[in-house]
Amino acid sequence: MRFFAMLLPVAAACLSLAAFGEEAPRDQAPSFEEIIVLGHPLSGDGLAQPAEVLLGEELERKIFGNIGATLGNEPGIHNSTYGAAVGQPVIHGLSGPRVRIMQDRIDSMDVAVSSGDHAVTVDPYIADRVEVFKGSSTLLYGSGAIGGVVDIHTGRVPNSLAEGIDGKLHLSAADNGDAANGALRLDGSLGGFAWHLDGFSRKADDYEISGFAESAALHALEEAEEDEHDEHEDEHEDEHEEHEDEEEAVEGLVAGSALDFKGGGAGFSFVSDRGFIGMAVSKLDAEYGIPGGHHHHEDHDHDEEHEEHEGEEEHEGEEEHEGEEEHEGEEEHEGEEEEDHGEEGNPLIDLRQTRLDFEAALRDPLPGFANLNLRLGVNDYRHEELEASGEIGTLFENDAWEARAEMTHNEAAGWRGALGAQLLSRSFSVLGEEAFTPPVETDSFGLFWVGERSFSAFDLESGVRFDRVRHDPAEGDRQSFSGLSASLGAVLPFDESWTATLLADYSSRAPRGEELFSDGPHFATQSFDVGDPGLSEERALNLSGTLRGKGELWHGIATFYYTRFSDFIYQMATGEEMEELPVLLATQADATFWGMDAEAAVIVAAGERWQLRLRGQFDFVSAQLDRAGNDNPPRLPPSRLGFGATFGAGPFSANLDYIRAFKQNDAADLELPTDGYDDLRIQLAWDLAFEGSDAVASLYLQGRNLTDDAQRRHSSIVKDRVPEPGRTLEAGLRLSF
Repeated sequence: MRFFAMLLPVAAACLSLAAFGEEAPRDQAPSFEEIIVLGHPLSGDGLAQPAEVLLGEELERKIFGNIGATLGNEPGIHNSTYGAAVGQPVIHGLSGPRVRIMQDRIDSMDVAVSSGDHAVTVDPYIADRVEVFKGSSTLLYGSGAIGGVVDIHTGRVPNSLAEGIDGKLHLSAADNGDAANGALRLDGSLGGFAWHLDGFSRKADDYEISGFAESAALHALEEAEEDEHDEHEDEHEDEHEEHEDEEEAVEGLVAGSALDFKGGGAGFSFVSDRGFIGMAVSKLDAEYGIPGGHHHHEDHDHDEEHEEHEGEEEHEGEEEHEGEEEHEGEEEHEGEEEEDHGEEGNPLIDLRQTRLDFEAALRDPLPGFANLNLRLGVNDYRHEELEASGEIGTLFENDAWEARAEMTHNEAAGWRGALGAQLLSRSFSVLGEEAFTPPVETDSFGLFWVGERSFSAFDLESGVRFDRVRHDPAEGDRQSFSGLSASLGAVLPFDESWTATLLADYSSRAPRGEELFSDGPHFATQSFDVGDPGLSEERALNLSGTLRGKGELWHGIATFYYTRFSDFIYQMATGEEMEELPVLLATQADATFWGMDAEAAVIVAAGERWQLRLRGQFDFVSAQLDRAGNDNPPRLPPSRLGFGATFGAGPFSANLDYIRAFKQNDAADLELPTDGYDDLRIQLAWDLAFEGSDAVASLYLQGRNLTDDAQRRHSSIVKDRVPEPGRTLEAGLRLSF
């Protein structure tokens, strides 16, 4: 009932629009638009590096509550999920510290890379566009971008003057988890003063799934382990296991998956003919559950109580033991009553972030230079991981700032390009029960140059970068790393339709503080993390080739890549246990990643006011560690095959997207294979326009996971406990003016 109640405002808006609106004109001319990448100074004439851009209607159709879910079905990109609140992009099989997520070309400065249960703090609903650089982007963005970059453009610091007031409104409600979403942005100007406002809110209860939260593979493994247990376990242990089985046998719901996000930003700039200068402030408040990762909290606490209980039993006799069991039974009953109240029985993350952004740009700043761009981001981040009792179990804090300066120069010796500098300072600390790493101060400095030169038959791209990174932990010795990165690429146009690009680049990545200094239990990942202060820089040699084709009625792109890592850093399962958790040791080995991703689309039929487009996609990645025994790296994504169709007729449009994710059997130590799944999505939309206005409203209805499959992504650390949401129906309104 709550779902339909939330739809009433949307329905009312629909009726009012229909009362005085008219059909929005939809350009049905059969063509494919060429899109320019903004996040790279060499992107005007095409890039040798594979890149993807989501904006406009395509972004609105694919947008979801987190950036991982928004991009997770794009070719070559997967989603490392942790329930509906958390999603982190995986590019060509690489994730975490190797994929840099940015807001307006400055790091997101959250702690998402430190753990899979930590949310990315940039909300996709306020984005103008999302750009993805697939493959090493260390030249522009530093050693953390050895696998790729996701840049979310928000426009919070406006760089141009709007005519009047421009705005966007997005309202939606979904039946699964009674989810509700709203986002609003406004842009305007007064004289030479430009301003921006935005706000968003997302809220949902625990979401529904088909079947059990626990996978069949994990259930079978646990049953096999139970068969090996001592048959003479005491009664208290038996009761605990029965209670645990009841928790894990939950069907049709993912407990602890509720979320509540709200935030917004405001910015202003002074704009002139030669440039602009401005600033923005943004804030995010979020509270979301930690599904699947809290079992070890309970196991650990119970084991400690059980050991104490055994000691008391030996010294105080059976009579007191019975009294304690009765008391513990009452505590269990109270815990069950708390679980009946919903989120009280699950741990939560309470997140707060305040961020300041400054930007300035100047045309013709100095002789020989075309543009100067300066950016600074200052971040105050903290989140508390709250136990079911409401007590703070762990506190994460990340105070950071990042600055970059970039100047594009005019042609010199045949080369046009950009040179720049980048600085980062980060103070990261974890306090409390999950303090798996000591506080670490990190400072980094980088200098770079990228350039391009045109010849009669091809274009060359090149670049070089030097980075210096220093980690200063509260406990342990200071660690410093220096690294060089370089690239050489070629853009080879065959004719007006076909272009091939070749790229070779060498990059290095300094270990993060968590990889160096961790030493403690990490319940969200269900592991005891141990770092290695002796880790060296991770180095990679990447070769890639891309073939692009574009005609009046079709377009296609295919990318092949091969990356050879030296001293690839990963977490190795040692087979040991500490505090009832498997030990994962940060270690290094040479590794090889290779694969491809491809997509194509064609307009198969078109009329005066209608057209039908078909599209297809495929991607796979294979990887191997140079080590004895199991040589599979952790959480390697599976192969996928997809098809889609878009039909537009006047104000009406329909989109169908189908993805088949195949079974992943290439599992690392302590990983289980993951079954394949089908993902079917359909969206229907109707556009309405206002008389005498440029405003356009779009009413839509979409269904996700319409096959109601148990979708488990192998890239997720909790895939065997937390599947993706089941069948979901969503209705919404998008308004632009």
